[in-house]
Formats: sequence, C-alpha cells, structure tokens
Amino acid sequence: MSKAIPPSRRLALGVLLTSLLLALVLPTGSASASVAAPLPATTRFYVPPPDPGAVAQIKTLLRAGRVRDAALIARMVTTPQAVWLTGGTPKQVRHDVHSTMQRAKRQRAVPTLVVYNVPGRDCSQYSSGGASSDTAYRNWIDGIASGLPHRGRVVVVVEPDGLANLPSDCAGAYPGQDVAALTAGRIADIKYAGARLRQADPDALVYLDAGHSAWHSVGDIASRLDQAGVRNLQGFSLNVSNYQPTPQLAQYGTWIAKCLYYANNPAEGGWRLGHYDYCASQYYPATATDYSTWHLTDEWYAANVDSAANPPTSNSQLAHFVIDTSRNGQGPWTPTVTSPDPQTWCNPPGRGLGLRPTANTGVPLVDAYLWIKTPGQSDGQCNRNIPGSTADPEWGGITDPAAGAWFPQQALQLARLAAPPLL
Repeated sequence: MSKAIPPSRRLALGVLLTSLLLALVLPTGSASASVAAPLPATTRFYVPPPDPGAVAQIKTLLRAGRVRDAALIARMVTTPQAVWLTGGTPKQVRHDVHSTMQRAKRQRAVPTLVVYNVPGRDCSQYSSGGASSDTAYRNWIDGIASGLPHRGRVVVVVEPDGLANLPSDCAGAYPGQDVAALTAGRIADIKYAGARLRQADPDALVYLDAGHSAWHSVGDIASRLDQAGVRNLQGFSLNVSNYQPTPQLAQYGTWIAKCLYYANNPAEGGWRLGHYDYCASQYYPATATDYSTWHLTDEWYAANVDSAANPPTSNSQLAHFVIDTSRNGQGPWTPTVTSPDPQTWCNPPGRGLGLRPTANTGVPLVDAYLWIKTPGQSDGQCNRNIPGSTADPEWGGITDPAAGAWFPQQALQLARLAAPPLL
C-alpha cells in the first residue's frame, strides 16, 4: 500500500502535474505543410479539456501518494483525442463545434470530431438513443456544418457503428417497425451527413465509420460504405471503441479501399461493377482472426487490383482511412466468463492504450492513428449477458459506470498497460 504524502509535497506534486498538463496542451510550434498526404506527417492533433472524472481521479491518487499513477492519468488525458457530438439542439451543437475549432486554433492543432446521433443508434444497447427522426437528425447535422469554418482542417468521424450495425442487423431492437425503411433511412442519413459536412468545409477530412476487422467481411462493409457515399469523401474509420490489432486493421482497411476500386472500375469490364461480393476478405478461407491465412487475401488483391489491366496509379484513387488506437495496445480480450455473449467489446479488462495519435503512419492509405474513443470512459453497464445480473464479474462484481461516464479502474489499467508505455 502506498504511503500518504505530506500536504506540502502534495501541493508541489499538484503544481508539477498542472505544469505537465499545460506543457502538453499549449502549442510548441506550427506544423509544416505537405502536399504528399491528406495531413502532413507533422500534424499536431487537438487536446480537448479532460473529463472531470479524470481530474478527480488525479486528485484522489495524489492524496493517496500514488504519484506515478496520477502522472499516468495526467499523461493519458493530455494526449490528443476526439470530441464527441452526441445530441443537443442544432444551435447548441453549432456552438460546441465553433468553440472546439477556436480552441484547436489556439493550440495550432487539428481537432477530431465524432458525429454520433443517428436515429436508433446502437441497436438499443448501452449507447442507444439518437435524434428523434431523420428530419431532426439532418437539422442537427446542419448545426454542425454551420459551426465549421469554410476552410479549416478538421477530422470528422461519422456515426461509429452506424453502417456496421444497421437496423437490418438487429431487427429485434425495433419491434413493430418497418426495418427495411429504417435501414434505408439510416444509410440516407449518414450519406447526408458526410456530404453536408464536406460541403460546409471542403478542407474537412470526413470518414464514414466501417466497424473493425473482426466484424463484417470486406465486401459487405465496402458495399455499405459505397451506398452511404464514401467515394465522395476522404474515406472511412476503423476500430472505433474497439481493440483489434493495428497491423491487421491497416491490412483490412487497405482491402476495403481496393475492393471499392475493384467494384467500381468500368475499364475492367461491366461484369464486376457493384459486385462487392466478389472481393476476397478476412474470412477467406478461414476466420477473421486467423492471421496466418491473410496473405492469401493479399495475393487476391495483388492479382485482381494491383496487377489488373487498369490498376490504380496513385493512392489518391483509393479511399483512405483512420484507425482508432485508443485502447488496442494489448489487442482484443479473450473472455474468461461462461456466457452466451461475454460482450468482448464492453469494458474488457486487461487492455491498454495503443499507439499515440499521429499522421505519420508509414502506411500509404492510413491517414492517421487517432484516439477516437475517449479512453477512461465506460462502454456501458456491462453484465456479460448473465440473466438477472447488473454486475460485471470481470471487474470484481461492481456495476460498471453508464456509457460515457468515467471508469477510474479501467482508466488506470489502460494507462498502466499502455503499449508503448506512457511514461
């Protein structure tokens, strides 16, 4: 057990940590321009104000003399991460976007915004909710658009899981409703959001969310992305709030980009236009997590896209993508509980922060590694689908905080198990 520290030393340590926070948040210089990539490799990403729960946790740790743990949380919350837009009126969200853009400008940084308010989001799970109607949603998107500068660099991630978890994927969550109409409305709403935001700010990098590499096949998610207008945007996002390994996500995302090209290349003949089902995927020939077979899918794209009669001649002809590395430092979780659904995506224990946000990825189509999910915030009150239970056996039988609330135990674990280390 850590020994308590004298008040005078606690004060000094508090000042030291405050200095650390300020040093990390305040700008140290502007990034140099580059025309070789959507964002220069030296891009500085925006650091939003920390979650109040994190500030309270730092103070509690300092009072207990746990200086290193306090420093870990401080370092985590002063790492660039996204700002989530999840509701409010069009006027309110306009103000929030404008304020964020102004703060980012003072940091000489590029902010990341997450648009998360589509009707019926999250299939009635822990983050369910969203706008009351398609019209209300589009008015809300208009509010975001009006808060953007006409020419301002900003990354916008549109509706995490919105395309990967369509109403048609979870029809039981919408009893008595026309699921086909809801699905068509969802795709149309996301298409509207992407186009409207891009129209408002031509310098915005807009990405439609595409789930992750252990979920939909390449052709399936590529088809959904195309229906939602991805070919008129910068591209798509992967792994938001999830834990899949970065190298496999980069490989999976590159396949999606090439599948989009493959199914929309008239020079190769009309027989394959729109045939996303022809694209090889992470499930060919085995399972999504059997990485030993992924070279076979690489070979398929090499033969059918890279070496085809009309291959892409530059990366600008392919969709680009960003990867959420906020919590994938230790990779995905292997469940230890016996349950029909252990909820591997929901507050899994033993995870760590991943690669720090950067536009210098070294992967041609990966525009940036970003912390899109706010690390330290709960995924929801997970019970591992144990009937009649509200407790989480993986966290000692406690009731996890509600989705979006600060989860001190998980926050500290993520910081301690960060790969690469925070300190």
